Amino acid sequence: MKGTILVNPYDDHPVQKRKAARMAAELNLLGAETEILPNYCLAACVEEGRIRCDLHTDFVLYFDKERILPRLLEKSGIRVFNSARATEICDDKMLTHATLAECGIPMPDTIAGPLCYEPRAVETDAYIRKATETLGLPLVVKECHGSFGEQVYLCDNAKELKAKLEEIKTKPYLLQRFEKDSCGRDMRVIVIGGKTVCGMLRTNERDFRSNAALGGRCEGVTVPSDIAEMCEKAAEIIGLDYCGIDVLLTDPPKLCEVNSNAMFEMAEWATGFNVARAYAEHIVKTVKSQN
Repeated sequence: MKGTILVNPYDDHPVQKRKAARMAAELNLLGAETEILPNYCLAACVEEGRIRCDLHTDFVLYFDKERILPRLLEKSGIRVFNSARATEICDDKMLTHATLAECGIPMPDTIAGPLCYEPRAVETDAYIRKATETLGLPLVVKECHGSFGEQVYLCDNAKELKAKLEEIKTKPYLLQRFEKDSCGRDMRVIVIGGKTVCGMLRTNERDFRSNAALGGRCEGVTVPSDIAEMCEKAAEIIGLDYCGIDVLLTDPPKLCEVNSNAMFEMAEWATGFNVARAYAEHIVKTVKSQN
């Protein structure tokens, strides 16, 4: 069995590099000869109206968020982990909420930001007033595309909200109710092959965001059955082979985000669970069963 890990060549984050290397090592140990390639290797393209795929592999582990290449690979008959559809849903935070709506999964009240493609446009006071009446203050502003909590903001009043929206208005974004009971704390749950495998509690006393990259502390925890069931249901609806799901610790717990390319280094350190090995085993088992 041969495998390929496709990575974004412009992402030189050390954690991302270690993640790819760990997965390649675990897959090789299981007999799946795996190489790491940049996504500009022209693995697939459209030529004379047909897909030309130069990648001779049994599966692709896709560590990127570009939307088109995985679709071309799938059309070429290659099994992609995670699927193009699942990756696209998770990469857009508002699309994640829209996909999981009406499915019995608690989530914070959320408003999609209106599309703005004109930099000279001005956010109206009527829109600001309607948003704050609906969600209250403070409220959370999130750019729909982002990682490590870096594109998430807390606005305490209407003036701050208007200034932030003026700054990001031409980007896709959402507005969300601030769940103060979970301020600076949440639970990251890792789901592989439809099953919860481990979880960690993340806390940050200096920031409303609990991300480890922003100074949050992590400790392994036993995932409660209600949270595990919610996360497994979300992963099934989206169609994920692997994901990290962030859960707000409210009453009841609420799903905050679903990460299709979640880092697992901190989860392995906090829980002692070999996430890379479990994911590699799932990949090998899935490819063998499909063949």
